[in-house]
Amino acid sequence: MIDFNDSNRAIYLQIADDIADRVLQGVLPPDERIPSVRDYAATVMVNVNTVMRAYEHLSSLGVIYNKRGLGYFVSAEAASVITRTRRRDFIDSGAIDRIFKQLHLLDISTAELNDMYNAYLDKTTQK
Repeated sequence: MIDFNDSNRAIYLQIADDIADRVLQGVLPPDERIPSVRDYAATVMVNVNTVMRAYEHLSSLGVIYNKRGLGYFVSAEAASVITRTRRRDFIDSGAIDRIFKQLHLLDISTAELNDMYNAYLDKTTQK
């Protein structure tokens, strides 16, 4: 279940992010059918219209597509669309600048950062 803890972000966008995360993790591969709007709404306990808005958002990005009468499916290019969009948003948000500023202020070397990143990857791939 999604923990709607980001009060600054609309619930439909948090739902879209959850689906996008599952695409990037390989849980939802290309051409896989995603849950119906009603099923998903019942699972996360939100209004059907909220889920429909999330699906429309993902569809407008080209992440999912609708097969009339069958439901929504993950597009073949979903992972690349999500990655490209999130990379652009991350860089444009200024988050990377804030991270680099802290790395510089705390005198964290690129070697230390690389070690921390590799430890993170080791930890997350063991799950």
